[in-house]
Amino acid sequence: MSTVSSVELQEIARKLAPERFDEYAARGLVRAYEEFVARRRRTAGSLSLQVDGKDYPSYYAALADPRAKFTTGELRLDPPPSGGAEWEFLTPFERVVFLDHGAAELYEPGGAAPHRAIARVLLREHYLLRSKAEDGPEGRAAPRTRMPALLGTFEQGMAVCRAASVLPFGVAVLLYLAEERARYEVDVVHSTLLGDPRAGRLAAARRVRRSSRVAWGLDRKLGRGHLSLLASRCLEVLVESNGLSGIDLAHIFGGVRELVDSALQTLIQQRYVTFDPRTGVYRARIDAFVPVEGSPPAAAPPLIRPELRASVQELIAAADARATCPLCGKPLPPDPHALLCDECAAKVGLT
Repeated sequence: MSTVSSVELQEIARKLAPERFDEYAARGLVRAYEEFVARRRRTAGSLSLQVDGKDYPSYYAALADPRAKFTTGELRLDPPPSGGAEWEFLTPFERVVFLDHGAAELYEPGGAAPHRAIARVLLREHYLLRSKAEDGPEGRAAPRTRMPALLGTFEQGMAVCRAASVLPFGVAVLLYLAEERARYEVDVVHSTLLGDPRAGRLAAARRVRRSSRVAWGLDRKLGRGHLSLLASRCLEVLVESNGLSGIDLAHIFGGVRELVDSALQTLIQQRYVTFDPRTGVYRARIDAFVPVEGSPPAAAPPLIRPELRASVQELIAAADARATCPLCGKPLPPDPHALLCDECAAKVGLT
């Protein structure tokens, strides 16, 4: 498959949803396209796509073809993987065949029998087409296009993009095997398989392989689309580990440390992650994705701003430090649990 330019993408968007594609939507699409390209990650190989037995130069070409039903498909790595550090966290494959009803076959290098799997596609980065009438201030009364669920089969992914006028930039192909889930992130714009961000930045021995059941519970949470992309990626890495520090995650994903810290605070508030202040290690709560049989789901607490909580705790500590007995004026001991000092309490008969 080939790289799709912003001009080509605009033409595809115009064919996909002519009623929504105005100048406002075009500018938004170009802006989102350029932001995605600027964040381009390391690649592990080039991909070729076949849909319903026909080869397409790009996913967008298949999306714009009304004859493409996405009932079956094939994703091929060209050339096949040759090994190396970029495959430390990826299961090598030559091709993935998408069958009907969400089934798939994973062909590893060497010509061995394929592994049967259940396949799902998770929409990662995308642009939802909205006209000025839908998104502008004067169009608040107009019906607003809503983003549907982000997780589905190969065929459902196509249906979502066409029905909601969604142009994907990055997707994750998820293969649920007998023992574990294989995840492959695809750059749709450049038709490439992305390398795992942990490769070369985290020892492969620190990876914990989770069962397909745990992975499915995690992917269903991510498919709701209520977490930012960085928070989602941090959670995926934490689930496949026994715990990582904020420094570890900032090194894996790069960028500003404060952004990673903010994403981790969100995961804590959502009760997906715990933090050990003694070691500075964050750990995923596996029970949040695979609850114990018969136990009610844990409700997420209301979101609290961490800086506000810290300020309140500081005020309480300062008040405790300056607390005095209202009768005699003597200082009360640290962290007082009584209103009066021991001497005055004895005098009034409270002890």
